[in-house]
Amino acid sequence: MAAFLIGLAAFMIFEWITLGFNLTDGHPTAFYVVHGILIAVNIVLAAVLGVIGLRGLAQRDQRPPV
Repeated sequence: MAAFLIGLAAFMIFEWITLGFNLTDGHPTAFYVVHGILIAVNIVLAAVLGVIGLRGLAQRDQRPPV
């Protein structure tokens, strides 16, 4: 599960940063504001998921084998 969360976080960051660079000119300002907010929120969520995943991996290494 921890590896999945880390992979998901990496994908989300890559996806939204790529979208940010691919936005083209010619849209109304509101378009950029909305997409900027979406990008920022999703990057924060990705960071949170990544931290949860890393903590899960760290705890997995500390537990005794079952």
